[in-house]
Amino acid sequence: MKNTKFVIIIVVCVCVILGGYYYLTNRNNAKEEENITLTEIQELTTKNLDKNFPATPREVVKLYNRIITCFYNDEYTDDELYDLGDQARKLFDDELLENNPRDEYFKNLKEDISEYHDKSKTIASSAVDSSNDVEYKEVDGDDCAYVKASYFIKEGNAYSRTYQMYVLRKDADGNWKILVFYQVNGDSSDDE
Repeated sequence: MKNTKFVIIIVVCVCVILGGYYYLTNRNNAKEEENITLTEIQELTTKNLDKNFPATPREVVKLYNRIITCFYNDEYTDDELYDLGDQARKLFDDELLENNPRDEYFKNLKEDISEYHDKSKTIASSAVDSSNDVEYKEVDGDDCAYVKASYFIKEGNAYSRTYQMYVLRKDADGNWKILVFYQVNGDSSDDE
């Protein structure tokens, strides 16, 4: 009888010790996970566009703006540059990709970024027109959308605003992809 009570007490003590250890270990891991925050570059490069592609033309341009803001404003490794660039290319229409092979795209991108840095230029902010201002048209049997974005550029101590028109085409999967973009006047929506 004494041996049975002793064994039960030992088993209960071991269970309490193991339970306490398990509780403390998992509580600390949960706190560590809560403290992990991703940088904007990490957030963009880990975004799964194959499963979570932006639903509207406006959202595609907003995501693209986040990517190009990182290109011109942030510090990153070569691997991060290529990861960001590959994410940007996932937003491009097949026709735009054909006209800009990957190697050529990155060569031109690096030159453009270098030029921005040489002139101390950064994108201070960007904005995309409201959903009501997105223009939808059928062009050669394809659904297209026209989205205007504005960029507030800082160059040294001076600021300027530039505008881009993005033409997006709906692909076979129903995703809006960037077909072309070009600079336009800020006060005109007829610059197609």
